[in-house]
Order: sequence, then structure tokens, then C-alpha cells
Amino acid sequence: MLFCASVGFADDTVDERYTWDLSEIFPTPEAWDQAREQVLSDLGKIEARRGTLGDSAESLADTLQLISKTSRDAYRVYAYSSLAGDEDLRDTESQERNQLGDIMFARFSQATAWVDPELLGVGKEVINAYQKEEPRLAPFAFQLENTLRNAPHTLGEEAEQTLAYLSQTFGSPNNIYSLVANSDIPWPEITLSNGETDVIDSQGYGRWRGSENRTDRKLVFDTFWTKWSEYRNSVGSILNTHLQTQASLAQARNYDSVLHRELFNDNLPPEVYHTLVDEVNKALPTLHRYFRLRARMLGVEQMHYYDIYPPLVSLDKKFDIETSKEITLKAMQVLGDDWVELQREAINQRWMHVYPQRGKRSGAYMNPIAFDVHPYVLLNHNDDYESLSTFAHEWGHAMHSIYSKQEQPFETAFYSTFIAEIPSTSLELILQDYMTKNAKSVDEKLFYLGFGLESMRGTFFRQTMFAEFELALYEAAERGEALSGERMTEIYGDILKRYHGHDEGVVIIDDLYTNEWMFVPHFYYNMYVYQYATSQTAGTALYEKIRTEGKAGVDNYKNLLRAGGSDYPYQLLKNAGVDMATPGPYRAAVAKMNAIMDEMERLLEERDSGNSRPAD
Repeated sequence: MLFCASVGFADDTVDERYTWDLSEIFPTPEAWDQAREQVLSDLGKIEARRGTLGDSAESLADTLQLISKTSRDAYRVYAYSSLAGDEDLRDTESQERNQLGDIMFARFSQATAWVDPELLGVGKEVINAYQKEEPRLAPFAFQLENTLRNAPHTLGEEAEQTLAYLSQTFGSPNNIYSLVANSDIPWPEITLSNGETDVIDSQGYGRWRGSENRTDRKLVFDTFWTKWSEYRNSVGSILNTHLQTQASLAQARNYDSVLHRELFNDNLPPEVYHTLVDEVNKALPTLHRYFRLRARMLGVEQMHYYDIYPPLVSLDKKFDIETSKEITLKAMQVLGDDWVELQREAINQRWMHVYPQRGKRSGAYMNPIAFDVHPYVLLNHNDDYESLSTFAHEWGHAMHSIYSKQEQPFETAFYSTFIAEIPSTSLELILQDYMTKNAKSVDEKLFYLGFGLESMRGTFFRQTMFAEFELALYEAAERGEALSGERMTEIYGDILKRYHGHDEGVVIIDDLYTNEWMFVPHFYYNMYVYQYATSQTAGTALYEKIRTEGKAGVDNYKNLLRAGGSDYPYQLLKNAGVDMATPGPYRAAVAKMNAIMDEMERLLEERDSGNSRPAD
């Protein structure tokens, strides 16, 4: 087992094996800049095609191919600058390159703003005839269909051009928030009960919020949220600017609301969102059952919010990155030898930035947009089981991109967010089942089962809670209400307390902790978070098919990944046998959570009565 202590949190030399190699995208920043300049030059060629789309099928194909190639090149340029920027948000040169990447994409939007209005002017009949005549239009069939579907929300050429000129400004709140959250706040240092000191920034909070020492947990919570509360007015203003901007944009494009826009963009039935929220609220007694089980296992009479994160059972195991690779590959054998070998080859390349560093972007993600290279994965690996689970999660995304690229052309390779989180949550479930089955003791089995429950809490329930909060903010903005940081805290606090049974005494939520909304970057992603909950639900359903149907279930799963973005996400998932507009998948997920708790309570009774036996 390799434990890379030298790659920890200090700004010392990092083992190159555990950093990504961006030279595969561009060998030098100078090469990147040349490519960026070429993209900007090609935008002029796109603008020169204005007014030609209806001339002939050949002319339409020439233009769409030029846009596709330029888009492909632009993505590659942006991948390099954004990935390099996330290595150290304090690095001025990297941030300047990142801004140049943003400017390039804003110019791309401006240069192509005329395309959709002109296509709509050409009309459906002519476009359909062109597609029959010109085989080069085949990769663009879905794109053209979607453009025609968007006719009611596509403005005239002049209005589209104006919005394109402002596109970079529309993204400013997210950029400002990221800099404030990741590099501008002077995070305090605390001394823990064991004498150890640490800075309680996002990484320190993540490390210590699950401490077994309850006094330390409370200290970490109080320190972290007190510091955030000092920025409530500023962060509230940033988020309010984003909300007002998005509400205005939705109105300008003739949508009823931001929610309507986001569902329409993916052609999702409104029932998907509303069924999720309804079913999760009906399932709150199951969540409260989990909290009572958690209190019992932690030995606390009254649960507080700072009791949410500690593991229900201690697990004295380290999962460094090499161990995480090995275990993940073993767990994924259920998906077949072809999957395992493909993933083995990928994870042993320098496609990842693994360990935390000062200034590095927090969290984890997979970036697939360097289409002609490969996916890149950012981690902040802490050598614990959560890090192992995150590793599996992000590689679910990466494998999705790899399978999609194998089957799809560039034009349909990128999939919707609604689909994106399904493979990642599926791999988490596969890993959890593997770890549970291979546990060496009852306590270890309880640990993994408990982790699965916590995943359900953190995804199915928590992300839906976030979605309710986000929708409440957008609806307030659309009503013209003032939204200060204080008002946002009130709204969030009401929802947070309802979900956690505060008034019933299930989990006590201190008012300080209702500042938690400020820590969630996803509120700048426009109704993104609910899709984590739908994805876990769908991932659970698909894994059940894998588990019960064998090869047929595996093939069904891989076919979904290979489909990429070749159809609307709701339809792709229906094709895979899961209808997210109906209560069934959500109720099955809740039933699974209750079944896990039944098993845990049985194991606890055996253990506590002294009749425990080795785990199966």
C-alpha cells in the first residue's frame, strides 16, 4: 500500500504521477495561445457564412461543419485554460488565461448567434429536404430537430446577437463566487482536542466535520459557518445577481419561468421535477428514521446538525489512490472484462489531479471537453473511504465519456446533465455493494451500509432539498421580491429544518448553520442539483437491472452510455427501462433505503446481544 503523505496539503513538491498532464492538450501555454488565436480567426469565417444557410444543402452542411470544427477546437482551448486555472486559483497567469478562454467563448456565441434564427427562417420543410439530399448533414440531425423545437424561444437575429455579446457577463456571478469561496476568504485556524491544528477552509471542513470527537465537530461547524456568515451580504448579493439575470433571460426568451426553461432545454416532462419533490417529501419519515438510527449508533440522545457526518462505525483503513484504483477495478468486474480493461488503462495514465493543495479548486469533477484527447478528472483525495467512493463516482463520468466517444461523433457525444450523473452514481452503488459483500467483520459491514445510507441522505434527500431552495429563490425573483443574504438564510433555514425534523426534535439545527447555502456552488448552475437526486434514483434502478438480469442488464447500461447525447435524456432513459416521470423509481429507492436500515438494525441486535458472527 502506497501512502503519499508528501502529496498532502502543504505547498511542497507534488509527485508528478498524481497530477494531470495538460501537455497532451497543448505542449506549452504559447501553443495554447496560438490555438486560441486560430479559433478567433475561424469565427470570422463563420460570420462570413451569414445568409447562406438556405442557399443549398451543400451550403448548410459546409456551415455546420465549420461551426462544429471551430467548436471542437474551442473546447480544447477552454479545457486547457480551465484545468490549469483550477490547479491554483491564486495563480494570476493561469486566471488570466482562464479569462481569455471565457472571452473566446463569448466571441464564439456572438459569431454564431445568427445561426438559429436563420435556420428557423429557412424552415422545417426545406431543412428536412436538405437532410435527405446531403449525407454530411446526418451528424447534425438531432441538433437541427432541437433547433426547430426551440423556435418559440429563439429571438430575432439582432436580439440573439445582443444576448451573445452579454454572455460573458451573465457568467460573472459564478466566477466571482468561485474566487471568493476558494481564494479570498481568510480561513481561521483551530486547535482540536488532540492538540492538532488545522485551517478550517473547505478542505479542512471536509476533513474534520466527521470527527469522532463531538466537541471537535461542533468547533469545526461553528468556526466554518461563523466565517461564512461574515460574507452573507456579499455572497447574497452575488447569488441575487445571478438569480435576477437568469429570471430576466428566461422572460426575454418567452419562458414561463427559469424552471420551465431548464426542463424545456432537455425536453423533460414537468412531471419529472414535481414527482421527485413530491415523492421525497412523502419519504421524509424514512429520512427521519435514518437520523434516529444514526443517533442510536453514535450514542447521542439528541441529534444536532454537526452529528450528520461522522461514520456510524469506525473504519481503521486507508484508501490511498493506488488502493482506490485496485478496489474500484475489482468492484467493476460486474460490468465485464471489457469495462475493467478499458478503465484500468485509463486510470493508470496521467489524466487525474489527485491530492489537495493550497489554492486548488475544492471538490471533484470530470471534464470531457478536450474531445480529441481524453477526459480529465480533478480529485481532492484524502485517503479515506469517501475519497474512494468519489474516485469511483468521477470515473463513472469519465467512462461515460469514453463509451460515448467510441460510438458517437463529436456532434452527439456530449450528454445532458440529466443523464450525466447516472453512471457516476451507479458506480458508487456497485462499489458499495462490493465493499459490503467483502467486509471482514460486522462492524466493517455496518460501516459500508451506513455509508450507503449517508449517500442516500446526501443525494436523494439533500439535493432535492437544495432544489426546493433554489426553486423558492427563483420564484421569489420572478415575483419581484427583494432577496438579501439574510432573506436567503431565512428561506434556507425553513426548508433545512423541515427536512431534518427540527420542530419534531429529530435533528436540531442551530441558526448559525442555516448559512450553509453560501457553501453550495451549484446554485450558480441553474436548476442543476435536482438531477443528482433523479440520477441516483435512475442509477439505483439500472444497477438493480444489472444485478438481477446479468449480461442483459449490463448491455442495457452500456448502451445508455454509448448513446451519449444522441436523443433527449428522458427518452434515452425510458429506452433503458426507467421512467422518471412516474413514482415507481423513487419509491423503489426509498424501499432500498429502508431495507438497508432493516439489515443494519438486525446486525446491531446480533452484535449488541453478543451473538454476532462474521459478515457474509
